[in-house]
Amino acid sequence: MNSIIENLTGMDALSDQSVAMDLLIAAKSGVRNYAMAVTEAGTPEIKEMLTRHLEEAIDMHEQVSGYIVEKGWYHAWDTNEQIQLNLTNMKTALDLPTL
Repeated sequence: MNSIIENLTGMDALSDQSVAMDLLIAAKSGVRNYAMAVTEAGTPEIKEMLTRHLEEAIDMHEQVSGYIVEKGWYHAWDTNEQIQLNLTNMKTALDLPTL
């Protein structure tokens, strides 16, 4: 999308929010997958390596979730606020064809 149009419509922030939320979902998936892999490791060396990767994935998740909470894009502890944010984002997405 053209950067001028993004700025005028506020889509630049929404794009950043979408990328950050996708990154959070990927980080969560990585944590889950590494945790499962650690329990299936066949040797102590592989288990140790996977555990290190798991710790890095947890750190990544913490950094991303902290960032999006700080930006006000994610309200993990206030479901009503998160629902309102989701509804606002949906309305914005539905209104895109009319902009």
